[in-house]
Amino acid sequence: MGTETNLPDVEESTEPPICSSNEGHPKPTLIKHSACDVPGLIEIEEVLQIRDTQEGDTKLENYEEQIQNAHTISAIRVAHILGVDLQNGLTVVEAESRLRRDGLNKVKGVEGVSVWQILLRQVSNSLTLVLLITMGLSFGIADYIEAGVITAVILLNIVVGFIQDYRAEKTILSLQQLSAPMCKVARDGQMVSTKTEYLVTGDVVQLTTGDVVPADMRLFDGVNLSTDEALLTGESFPVVKKPHLVFSTRDMPIGDRSNMVYSGSIVTQGRARGVVIASGMMTEVGKIAKLLRDRRPSSQNLDFAARMWRKVKLGILNILGLTGSPLQIKLSEFALLLFAFAILLATIVFSVNKWHVQGEVLIYGICVGVAVIPESLIAVLTITMAVGTKTMARKNVIVRKLQSLEALNSISSICSDKTGTLTQGKMTARMAWVQQAGMITIHNTADPFNPESGTVQANGVEIDNEWANNNGPLKSFLIAVALCNLSAVYEDSGGDLAKERNLPGIPGIWKAVGEPTEIALQVLAMRFGYGKPSLLQGDDFGFLAEHCFDSAIKRMTVAYWNQNGDAIEVYTKGAVEALIPILSADERAKLEIQDQAEKMAKEGLRVLCVAKKTVSPEDKDQVFQRSIESNLNFLGLVGIFDPPRLETAEAVRQCQMAGINVHMLTGDHIHTATAIAYEVGILGACKHSARASKVVMAADEFDGLSDPEIDALEALPLVIARCSPSTKVRMVEALHRRNEFCVMTGDGVNDSPALRRADVGIAMGKSGSGVAKEAADIVLADDDFSSMVSAVEEGRRLFDNIQKFLLHLLVSNIAQVILLLVALSFKDVDGNSVFPLSPLEILWVNLITSSFLAIGLGLEEAQSDLMYRSPHDPRVSVFTRELIIDKMIYGTIMGSLCLVSFVSVIYGTGPGATDLGIDCNNGWNDTCQVVFRARATTYATLTFLLLLTAWEVKHFSRSLFNLDPVRYSNWGALSILPALRQNRFLFWAVVAGFSATFPVVYLPFINRVVFKHQGITWEWGVVLGCVAVYLALVESWKAAKRAFGMTSGGKKILTMQDAEMRAGLSPSTAGCLSLSASRETK
Repeated sequence: MGTETNLPDVEESTEPPICSSNEGHPKPTLIKHSACDVPGLIEIEEVLQIRDTQEGDTKLENYEEQIQNAHTISAIRVAHILGVDLQNGLTVVEAESRLRRDGLNKVKGVEGVSVWQILLRQVSNSLTLVLLITMGLSFGIADYIEAGVITAVILLNIVVGFIQDYRAEKTILSLQQLSAPMCKVARDGQMVSTKTEYLVTGDVVQLTTGDVVPADMRLFDGVNLSTDEALLTGESFPVVKKPHLVFSTRDMPIGDRSNMVYSGSIVTQGRARGVVIASGMMTEVGKIAKLLRDRRPSSQNLDFAARMWRKVKLGILNILGLTGSPLQIKLSEFALLLFAFAILLATIVFSVNKWHVQGEVLIYGICVGVAVIPESLIAVLTITMAVGTKTMARKNVIVRKLQSLEALNSISSICSDKTGTLTQGKMTARMAWVQQAGMITIHNTADPFNPESGTVQANGVEIDNEWANNNGPLKSFLIAVALCNLSAVYEDSGGDLAKERNLPGIPGIWKAVGEPTEIALQVLAMRFGYGKPSLLQGDDFGFLAEHCFDSAIKRMTVAYWNQNGDAIEVYTKGAVEALIPILSADERAKLEIQDQAEKMAKEGLRVLCVAKKTVSPEDKDQVFQRSIESNLNFLGLVGIFDPPRLETAEAVRQCQMAGINVHMLTGDHIHTATAIAYEVGILGACKHSARASKVVMAADEFDGLSDPEIDALEALPLVIARCSPSTKVRMVEALHRRNEFCVMTGDGVNDSPALRRADVGIAMGKSGSGVAKEAADIVLADDDFSSMVSAVEEGRRLFDNIQKFLLHLLVSNIAQVILLLVALSFKDVDGNSVFPLSPLEILWVNLITSSFLAIGLGLEEAQSDLMYRSPHDPRVSVFTRELIIDKMIYGTIMGSLCLVSFVSVIYGTGPGATDLGIDCNNGWNDTCQVVFRARATTYATLTFLLLLTAWEVKHFSRSLFNLDPVRYSNWGALSILPALRQNRFLFWAVVAGFSATFPVVYLPFINRVVFKHQGITWEWGVVLGCVAVYLALVESWKAAKRAFGMTSGGKKILTMQDAEMRAGLSPSTAGCLSLSASRETK
């Protein structure tokens, strides 16, 4: 962290614990430390003093403000304000008193959802309320069969939705990372272990390597301390801490406050002591969590009446389902519209019967109302979403909120973190420069801990271990980086995992312990067989002395006996600027080293210099002094970075072809961020464009722009480095002002506000903080950017399929309404309108036949060009113009043909509409022969037409005989066969629907008593004739759409080349995304 310079980026911290001179430290109150406990080095007394400059006896003023800015005052002053003795800590009594006052040291996440809230959420939608009203009316008129069926539908909707939501909440709870469970704290002068939740303000806590910082603390004593603050600041490298510094600037970034440590960060090396200045919700992590919890708008400035009205209004909106995602709101509005239409239709029925609302008339009115409502819509939608979430879970995408699936279809921008998402989140040696060996580069590293992963090249030519063995300078370089190293890299052979899975040959997993930079160097040496364990196995090298890394002089040195040469080898590594002055090289050579280091640094690498010297045994005593670090022989430079995931570049390219802009927002240095952006394809030919100066920006430059100035930019930057939480939020807001629909990814606490503001927030499951997961809509279980691309693809597929089954269900309802309204004119001897379909036939068609067909449509595979399209415009709802037109045309044709089938039987064998029996709506008698046969014919016609429609709506404009010309181009006219069998669920749903028609029509008792129809014979000719006419008319309408270029009929099948050209990914401009991708309105 800190101000960027032109010097190479260097890793400032390497190993625990510190062992160095005391330069730069004030003189002392004595605190004894055992320095590096290694052979050949004696314990030293390190003297530390924390001066209290003119503050000791001043009056305590503005307590909270001083503690909030603890980095600007000395540690003794902090202790004085908090009333604690830094040597002895708090007393047990005082700690218990403060615990009662301040509460447990816990960060409360976003409020969880209770079982009752999940249950209430299932019934809080208009369609379910409409079904409840219909159920009540059915019970009221003693139609128990119909009422029972509707009750079953309502229960199915509730159960399926509840199970899905409950599982999502349980899954996310299981992903929550545990905070540090125990910590070491000083109480009554004794260092004791206690649960972190019992920490209080003023406690003195001891930290060592590997600890999770339990609270925000002001450090007062430390040895070579570095912490990983990536979850809070986004910085991918450990931050060196300097307890004795006092800053003058209050409003400095958290990551630059090197005398502070913050809750949730991890100690990567060293040890320290600090005093707790904030716990629980008062920590920096807690403050962000509190912002996320306080999502309700403030009502403090409203009077009682206004507050009550707002509560009532919100309650009504929630009950009616008019809150939530655009799809949820649109479906609830649609349900209310259907309810109003059902009332209108019932009114028409009652008016035609001159408002004699009793018996047959009331039943007919309810029957028409039921016909207009797609009872199975909510169940089908929920099941489709649930299947989609299960599919995504297999791809490591955990969906917390179902509505986020719908939003993924409209995503036009992805704002991604770098560390751990685009990259692997682990350091690896990218290149090494050895003067007499050339440039050594490592490629395609899949596992940074595995020395066998990837390939190694020297000056562009792949090399092996034998080549390294024959190159003396490279061999010396590798020995140096292996021995001047405290990390351990080893292969875990599988152990219990292998036994548990009964897989004796299971490949081992490579693990590492130590500081990330040192691990990367050890892996580099092990690639050529020069790992530290193998070097020390024989008697060639014997450890003699070590000078641990000192952040003041930025280098580390070790000394080993070289038994073969009977000499002492001294190996040193450190920052380039720290080693160049002590090299035994002329100015020209030093300048060459500096230039090479700067070139490597500009590629986003952290550069270390490696050197050595040989000391004769007679000068053995010199190696125990730091002065031995002089007149060193240069061995080489090594560049370390966090490598991109192997699949990231292809995933970014897929996003670009799908019309999605990928932005990198990271806390890393601008050189590092730029290098990674080029490598993964976020930046490419943009490097040479006129807009290149604004494609990459530092956060302070972006934050310095006003909103109008940001909006005036031709395009928003693709890379923003050194981001703060506010930078990410401003980026999301800037995208929204450009009508972009955006995803924000993140793993740290600092990402949570932006995750909440984004249209879809995606958190990391492995490395993500609990607060980030709570704020997110989706969690990536594997932290992989490519999984996000799978989520977008699944979201697009689901949106397409929702349109398909909506069209199918609504066509059925429109057809039934037309049939029932026109059939009002058919009256029996008593003047009652005769049902062309019985109420139970309507329910059977809507709930059994249509439901399984709709579910099958929801399981349709993605179209071949799905990820080559531009994003769907979020301002256009799922009820597109094409869907509305198609449902009216298909529904009118289907309803008319059902009416034709009914009339054909009445007039074909009977006296026509003049004699339609007596009381045939209630049951069978001898006068109902013709009506019952006509009703069975109409039912069979409607069923078969719905089965055919399920296949027709697989695509809105392609012919049934050419549904998938890309996959089945070689089948010619027979392509219909594999296309129909492709979706096996839908295929067998059609087969089952077809087969079930016959027992419903012919089974005794079932046909006459339950469904109020009877078996037919010659009428099957009428049914088949209607099916043939329907097929011809629908195919003619689709042909007209293709011929005149209407809606989807005017769109060709997109290819990869089309998508590449639109995104500017042709060979000459690969990787540079066109920032003005057009949207698609279906």
